[in-house]
Amino acid sequence: MPVSATKTLRVAVLADSDTRWKWGSLTANRIAPKNSDIRLDGYLLRGRATPTARQLEEVGVQADALHEVTAVQFLHAMKEESYDVLVLALVGGGVQAMLHGLGRVWDSPDGRPKRPVVVTGYVGVVYEKLADGLLLRHGADLVLANSRQDADRFRAVYEGVGADAGSVTEVALPFLGGAAYTAEHDPYTVVFAAQPSVPESRKDRTYLLHRLVEHARRHPEREVLLKLRSKPGEHTTHIEELPYQKLAQRLDPPSNFRLVYGHMGEVLDRTDLLVTISSTAALESLHRRIPTVVLTDLGVREALGNHHFVGSGCLASWDQLDAGYRPVPDEEWVSRQGVAAGGAPSGGGAYGTAFDAARERVAELLDRPGGLPPLAPYYTPVTAPGYLPGLLARHHLGPDGTPLPGAPAADKEPGPVRQIVRRAARGAYRHGVQRVAPVIRRMGEL
Repeated sequence: MPVSATKTLRVAVLADSDTRWKWGSLTANRIAPKNSDIRLDGYLLRGRATPTARQLEEVGVQADALHEVTAVQFLHAMKEESYDVLVLALVGGGVQAMLHGLGRVWDSPDGRPKRPVVVTGYVGVVYEKLADGLLLRHGADLVLANSRQDADRFRAVYEGVGADAGSVTEVALPFLGGAAYTAEHDPYTVVFAAQPSVPESRKDRTYLLHRLVEHARRHPEREVLLKLRSKPGEHTTHIEELPYQKLAQRLDPPSNFRLVYGHMGEVLDRTDLLVTISSTAALESLHRRIPTVVLTDLGVREALGNHHFVGSGCLASWDQLDAGYRPVPDEEWVSRQGVAAGGAPSGGGAYGTAFDAARERVAELLDRPGGLPPLAPYYTPVTAPGYLPGLLARHHLGPDGTPLPGAPAADKEPGPVRQIVRRAARGAYRHGVQRVAPVIRRMGEL
């Protein structure tokens, strides 16, 4: 049989944080049709969580081109550039704004004759704002669900409001992998995967930190690591008002306790016990068969996200862990989450074929005769006249998706002075979030 010729696939990823860049860029590689070479152009949406160079390097995905843009600048680029696939790795409101803005750009008289396949989804566990987030993503050609459970829930929401559910496509988290856990390391290593916004209060975060440090004191033969997502001054997907680094400065931890950064997969390479509140790191850990604990110390609550792990067999408290308890995950629950579902974690079994349906769907849409129809989000000025205009205005777009007067110019980069001012403003914002806001909040509680 003749070998199919390799085709260069032009893919653009628009992301608004380091975690979404990681998800979007890795997803782009996973869903590319077979026999395709990818040219990947990255667009970073300018805002409070725009990734730093260090955060981008930590993700480890190299783009052929990388641009920092406003929403209006991105829409202008999509009018000028020709892509096969566009991945929108944004919060729900950002996805909705781009769908309307892109629809306006591509359907205009001087728009592109053929638009790309538009893909979106979630970076991890979906434990809050299910209906809201899903309807904001409706209108993309593919809305990716990271598990069988999510795919069922997504379709139920769309069908329940009378929206087309054909875009929902089951995949898996694109960053799962690594060697399966087989035996304890020397030294035995306990890792607590911190989250920027869960829990929120100083009291709860201090409690967790004290318990982690106390575990290190109880087990001097172990290495106890606090895995952090970002360094001081950086932001990730969620705002972190009380960084653990700051709280840890007031402690006198033992020598076997350390703060660590870096790629989660590399940290898991030496992990014997992964502990978290509700981080997606738990799914990465379970995928590799590493003993995994989701803490119940602060309750099992929707606000914490650990309710998502009900039925997993992984729920436990620090008291139980200190006493030597090790939970055993429920295989059926784990399978429904799209992790550790048969075969080797590095890509065999069900995970090895998890992206086949998405890949085939993208190929089918790319080969569709006559091109793709106009984007058709569920939210329109008719279905959501009191909601949609506000969402679009946050990105300097009018109700019809066109740029509002005074929106940043799409055809020019800011000068060096403006770039310095912008960086200073971003730094001031982060300082306000992490330093000033907590002080004001405490003053208000007096």
